[in-house]
Amino acid sequence: MNKKWIPGLAVLAVGASLAVAAPQEGRAWHGHRHAFGQKFAQKLSLTDAQKQQLRALNKQFRQDNKAFFEQVRATMKEARAAKQAGDTAKLDALKPTIQSQRAQLKQLREAQEPKILALLTPEQQARYQALKAERAQRHQKQ
Repeated sequence: MNKKWIPGLAVLAVGASLAVAAPQEGRAWHGHRHAFGQKFAQKLSLTDAQKQQLRALNKQFRQDNKAFFEQVRATMKEARAAKQAGDTAKLDALKPTIQSQRAQLKQLREAQEPKILALLTPEQQARYQALKAERAQRHQKQ
């Protein structure tokens, strides 16, 4: 497996489960995530109680890591601005920070996944792993 896809898989694993749990009201740009979360919840046959537990887990995750997520957003905003301005020196200077933040995000997501899996039944866990594998295979073909 290409090492570039490993962070993507981590993002998928946690992102998909968090999408199920994330509150969706009030923001139009969350529509796609909400649709994905509903499909994901349906494919896993999540109960209402599991959905609520995932929402609570996601809320706690966001609260616990709020400052870090704000730093990541600021760094990415800075990188986008540098890219639009054609400032390659600034982009090169930001690369180590971006790589470090990506690694930390991966660690956070990997730490979150066992908590998510603990809320699922063994059958749901198997389906979850199958969905992850399918997505990995689709991304590998691209």
